[in-house]
Amino acid sequence: MPEVYDISELSTRVPDPPVSHLTIAEKAEMEFGALTNEKYLVSSQYDPNRGLKGQILDEPPYYVVITTYLSYLFLIIVGHIKDFFGMKFTPKYYKALIGKNGYPPWYSSFESFYPRRLKKRLDDCFARPIHGVPGRYVHCFNRVTPDYNDTFYYDGTSKPCLNLSSYNYLGFAQSVGICTDDSIEAVKKYGVSSCGPRNIIGNTDLHTKTEQILAQFLGKEDSVIFSMGWGTNAHLFTSLVNSKCLVISDTLNHASIRFGVRLSGAAVKVCPHNDMEALEKILKESISQGQSKSHRPWKKILVCVEGLYSMEGTYCNLPELVRLRDKYKFYLFVDEAHSIGAVGKRGRGICEYYGIDPNKIDLLMGTLTKSFGAAGGYVSGDKKIIDRLRLDITAQTYSETIPPAVLQQISTSLRIIAGELNGNEGQLRLQRITFNSRYLRLGLKRLGFIVYGADDSPVVPLLLYNPAKMPAFSRMMLDRGIAVVIVGYPATDVISSRIRFCMSAALTKEDIDDILAACADIGDKLNLKFSSGIAGGEKHPGDYKKGIRPRWTIQEVLATTADDCLVEMY
Repeated sequence: MPEVYDISELSTRVPDPPVSHLTIAEKAEMEFGALTNEKYLVSSQYDPNRGLKGQILDEPPYYVVITTYLSYLFLIIVGHIKDFFGMKFTPKYYKALIGKNGYPPWYSSFESFYPRRLKKRLDDCFARPIHGVPGRYVHCFNRVTPDYNDTFYYDGTSKPCLNLSSYNYLGFAQSVGICTDDSIEAVKKYGVSSCGPRNIIGNTDLHTKTEQILAQFLGKEDSVIFSMGWGTNAHLFTSLVNSKCLVISDTLNHASIRFGVRLSGAAVKVCPHNDMEALEKILKESISQGQSKSHRPWKKILVCVEGLYSMEGTYCNLPELVRLRDKYKFYLFVDEAHSIGAVGKRGRGICEYYGIDPNKIDLLMGTLTKSFGAAGGYVSGDKKIIDRLRLDITAQTYSETIPPAVLQQISTSLRIIAGELNGNEGQLRLQRITFNSRYLRLGLKRLGFIVYGADDSPVVPLLLYNPAKMPAFSRMMLDRGIAVVIVGYPATDVISSRIRFCMSAALTKEDIDDILAACADIGDKLNLKFSSGIAGGEKHPGDYKKGIRPRWTIQEVLATTADDCLVEMY
């Protein structure tokens, strides 16, 4: 349970210098750290000679699993006891759960139990208000709670923290630089707001130009841009499939995909994550049996996957998916929300990472929020498909267009990544995020943490398991000036709570040194270092097979890990 603070302590805090008083050079350094050594640059590219490695999942000791379940059981029992006695003796605090004057309660105690008794205990770790640009540093407002997270009090001061909580993968979310300058010019030319629903008003030349640049960048014939990434998936599938179609969805697909598929009315089958044998079995059965009632052939079979899974940090097995597509003639949809711009030697996503022709994928979807420092989503594919989507997708009808400044941000950042602007700046950003991702992941593994994900993935999940360790880790990192994201049920399995580090090219190698040092200290205090070494991070080759678990010290990790990340060795 969070500590009950004395509100008077707010008055003792010294406000940070206003961000507006910083010079342009100081702002730039706060938002995007300068490269300190040119050797810390690595390209993200799959090597077919090494073969595709499946993710090796390290498992915690049995006592960690057992104590995690017991912790949840204890919280649930105590919560129900508090509810039982609370509604009898202090009903004023349970008004929403008690019927009055013949009216039923707003909601039952059971359906509201999780947010009241479990999530509320760590609400101070969620939705922390910030100000300024979420670049290399983010400014978190200081707040305290006198009533166990029922209310929060602010004094206007804030704390600059190293930012591992934003999807600013390439560091384009800046208040200074060519992207900002171009966006300001777009506002002067086109105005501040969007022009209204695009099916009524139509496109500006900036919309058309940005869509063309995006299609060229992706290697597809055409693309269409929408104002919201989540809404893109939510509205897309009603235009693609109906009740006589089958959608096969990876079990870890994003909620927006699942929502959109349900909205379409199509039949759905779920495939275990990245299990290609299970997928082929589902395909064989579905093709041979046909529709469930009539047994007629499916009008369309659509397989939906993500390029980079945002909770696990894993890549889809695209080479095998393409092989199955060629064999069984289904349609393939790839959500590249997290992989586009951050993966591949030139930032062109999962297709470039594997060296696969983008035309082997029927539809590429992605968001423009993460790597491009903007907002919105897109769908890219053959021109005839995109033209049809422009006519009937409901995301066009019921939403506003993207504002001109945001469109210009997308266009300029795309051209920088493609090497058309600012020389090799785009390539440097791509190489920096690859090195940073490898360095943090390998460093955490060597320190003894269980870490998921592919080596080059900018999403680095560190497993915590025990529910009490989620708020403890988050608060201790904040005290050290590091902003992180904690994730638990229902976004993950009950016992798979984690810290999700979101890597950025804006961070320097020295920043990651500080992060690793903080993690090493907190990991010792919270007893989080129970990796077996099976997934990497062994101190000596063969330690795992020999049953030996020598740990790296933080000094050894900082001295050796960076150079080891420059070669394809793990």
